[in-house]
Amino acid sequence: MARYFDVHPVDPQPRTVGQVVAMLRDDALIAYPTDSSYALGCRMEYHDGADRIRGIRRLDDKHHFTLVCSDFAQLGQLVKLDNSAFRAIKAATPGAYTFILPATSEVPRRLAHPKKKTVGVRIPDSAVAQALLRELGEPLLSSTLILPGATEPMTDGWTIKEELDHVLDAVVDGGDAGTEATTVVDWSDGYPQVVRVGAGDPARFE
Repeated sequence: MARYFDVHPVDPQPRTVGQVVAMLRDDALIAYPTDSSYALGCRMEYHDGADRIRGIRRLDDKHHFTLVCSDFAQLGQLVKLDNSAFRAIKAATPGAYTFILPATSEVPRRLAHPKKKTVGVRIPDSAVAQALLRELGEPLLSSTLILPGATEPMTDGWTIKEELDHVLDAVVDGGDAGTEATTVVDWSDGYPQVVRVGAGDPARFE
């Protein structure tokens, strides 16, 4: 059974955040709110975490995972950025965007795309997600919480708890997180290509 944590969406309780992060450090898989729907998340170094996420979402090994970062400095350690990407991404974050970029050696090979050696990164504009990331002190390996056969992400913490109780370790309920996934911008070829339109305004990358 997943532990259920009710957190304030704007001012998350430090004690509750600490309890969730303690579970993450002990290799928990959680559902948590972002600025564009709920996501599944675990520590980047948790070896079984990616497989557990793939199992819940029925994803193949070509799926781009996202490394969710607390700030731009952390993001810059995980992906290779040229000057144009640096400026544009810095101006757009935090926000509801995922950027696909070449991974650095800081990213475990098993998490990068097998052929392209790329990975998704983002910095969420969410008080709950930011509180978890700051307390954890490292990125969260994440994927949007869209169940197989569904067209939209899950939006309600208690519903997530009821449906995924047996496959998650914790559900962090921070209220309604919206129904749109992030806007995905593929920058792996040296220029931006919008490959999925979501909550972030795509116009700035078109």
